[in-house]
Amino acid sequence: MLQFEGSLDGLIAGVDEVGRGPLAGAVVAAAVILDPNNPIEGLADSKKLTEKRREKLFPLIQERALAWCIARASEAEIDQLNILQASLLAMRRAVLGLQMQPERVLVDGNRCPDLPYPSEAIIKGDSLIPAISAASILAKVVRDREMVAFEETYPGYGFASHKGYPTAQHMQALKTLGVTPIHRRSFGPVKNLIAEPEQFSIL
Repeated sequence: MLQFEGSLDGLIAGVDEVGRGPLAGAVVAAAVILDPNNPIEGLADSKKLTEKRREKLFPLIQERALAWCIARASEAEIDQLNILQASLLAMRRAVLGLQMQPERVLVDGNRCPDLPYPSEAIIKGDSLIPAISAASILAKVVRDREMVAFEETYPGYGFASHKGYPTAQHMQALKTLGVTPIHRRSFGPVKNLIAEPEQFSIL
């Protein structure tokens, strides 16, 4: 079992993002400062939890955490900056949006955003640090809900099921229906379709 050997004393903000790989939609990040006196059972990496479990934990995190914030970087910002820098921007916005200042910030992954607080990147942090697990759950629930809503705006793409990831269904829909305003135009599959406008439509 993975263990974190560092200290978790003080006001620690856990930070994670969701949505680096999809071809559509924003990248969503969250920052959470948990209350050590009001623990939440069952926190884990959001990818390892069922949708039902994530939805159940979502309001508990918001109710019991000392502070939380959800932020994003848009498709346009992803195309302008690249996905790594847009992810770091979303995480920075989440931390700076907290209602209280953390003493330290722990970030899932191997890169930290530019922050005015001591920060540390932790590989597999969403499985090791409860505050990062909580952040990953908030970010994933919000992003998944946004993609489900896009199913009504852009029917036929299957956003409710694949959440923007490049599945066979999604790729076929792109070829048949064209590129939507929420697609990331700098990502290879979308960029290639745009380069061939005589074959494919662009909404």
